[in-house]
Amino acid sequence: MKKILFIGESWMVHVQETKGFDVFTYDYYETATEYIEKALTCGSDNCFVHLPSHLVESDFPKTAEELAQYDVVMISDCGANTFNLPMNTFTRLNKSENKLKMLQDYAANGGAVVMIGGYLTFQGIEAKGAYKNTYMEELLPVTLLSGDDRMERCQGVYPTVLLPEHPILANVPKENWPCIYGYNKLLPKKNTKIVAEVDGDPMIVLGTYGKGRVCAYATDCAPHWSPVEFCTWEGYAPLWNNLVDWLTRE
Repeated sequence: MKKILFIGESWMVHVQETKGFDVFTYDYYETATEYIEKALTCGSDNCFVHLPSHLVESDFPKTAEELAQYDVVMISDCGANTFNLPMNTFTRLNKSENKLKMLQDYAANGGAVVMIGGYLTFQGIEAKGAYKNTYMEELLPVTLLSGDDRMERCQGVYPTVLLPEHPILANVPKENWPCIYGYNKLLPKKNTKIVAEVDGDPMIVLGTYGKGRVCAYATDCAPHWSPVEFCTWEGYAPLWNNLVDWLTRE
């Protein structure tokens, strides 16, 4: 059994409606983990633990020992400020454990880390993901751009497999992947492997950090960048399960 800590893919929406002279607002909460959670748990005994972005402050593991209970940590659409600006420091002016440094140490000691593309991962929209020059960039197998790194492709672009024999592609079609609608532009570091690319840019980059294995997955794991057709594609579940196996050296 693999224990997976999945961070992010959650948001709160604040809506204002104006109808003539009347204005009212309402709020709601959404998550987008249904496709990847199903892929990683259906037919397996994997344990999928979802940590929504707004609970990182309170529920992220407090110690290295707590973090080490997870075999893989995945971060998707949750910016660096959520990790780097704890209220204990920002408002109460006390020193706090640096969560990104904890993740770096976790990988160095044999843990597995995946960053998944989105508007608030890597650099993201208006560079508000803000992972440039952080401990996370140091451990990732890619270098980040300085500004907004989104590559919007509303016409749809098709990924291309570069390493068809790599174990993360076992039982995954090697051609004719469904299209995606965007991704984060990433620069692979030396001694990494680009398993797939899209529109000439890396899509899946694998590497190591210390004793651990790491992955940069440049597009999203859910709509909109990965449309429903991609998330329900026959290769989606094998790809994610193979990735987890490779990261944990199985």
